[in-house]
Amino acid sequence: MEIPQVQLLIIPVIIFLLVQAVFMVKQQSAAIIERFGKFHSIRKSGIQIKIPWVDKIAAKMNLRIQQLDVMVETKTKDDVFVKIKVSVQFQVLADKVYDAYYELENPHDQITSYIFDVVRAEVPKMKLDDVFEKKDDVAIAVKREISEAMGNYGYGIVKALVTDIDPDQEVKNAMNRINSAERLKVAAQYEGDAERIRIVEKAKAEAESKRLQGQGIADQRREIARGLEDSVGVLNEAGINSQEASALIVITQHYDTLQSMGDAANSNLIMLPNSPSTASDMMTSLIASFTAAQSANEHKIKGGNKED
Repeated sequence: MEIPQVQLLIIPVIIFLLVQAVFMVKQQSAAIIERFGKFHSIRKSGIQIKIPWVDKIAAKMNLRIQQLDVMVETKTKDDVFVKIKVSVQFQVLADKVYDAYYELENPHDQITSYIFDVVRAEVPKMKLDDVFEKKDDVAIAVKREISEAMGNYGYGIVKALVTDIDPDQEVKNAMNRINSAERLKVAAQYEGDAERIRIVEKAKAEAESKRLQGQGIADQRREIARGLEDSVGVLNEAGINSQEASALIVITQHYDTLQSMGDAANSNLIMLPNSPSTASDMMTSLIASFTAAQSANEHKIKGGNKED
């Protein structure tokens, strides 16, 4: 059975009308339908139908969160120019799609203008160091201002962040030099304290060493004196008087000194005078000196007795 020619023409037309009538709206999106150029309805996600040639999809609005990055150059309270990057996260409110589409021609430019206005009003009140420390205050001020302004146009502000603060390169170099100088100052203070401690401890150690050295010398001299006393006693018992004993001890120490000098390796010390007759001359001189000193002492004692 042959299909009439009219039906063959109708089928493609129906298929074409269905294609024109049926459309799809993606998740987290909304479609604005206009009928003869006038707003008709808002269609949400899913399969939707419109009247071909009568209804028109004016726009599809993205309901997901979007981010706008804006770089603002401004001046701080201490006359330092900085570039501040502000990132604003926003989205079209699902219940205000009409306002978001029909009220604003270019929402990005509108948000950018508000960011410039707020940043250039807040940052000049702060010094450069405060801008770094209080960047969250600037972000809060940006969000508060934009939320109040853009909420009437169907846009919700999710978050505002100050993501970068970039002063002039010369200012950054100066800040680095200041920081370096502060750290060097602290390091110098620590080094000075350490050096002072080393000096004090070294002085204490030297004082203790000298004290012990003096004590050792005193003990040595005390023992020498005891040894000399014992030697003189032994010589007296052998019939040698005190003058001769003292001279003999001095001569003995003289030869002990010469021996210790000879035992020392690579010694350049020369003792003058030093001849074979030196010991005999020294012995005679010592005995004469001791005898003269004893006679003077006895004369002085006799003179004192006569005066009494």
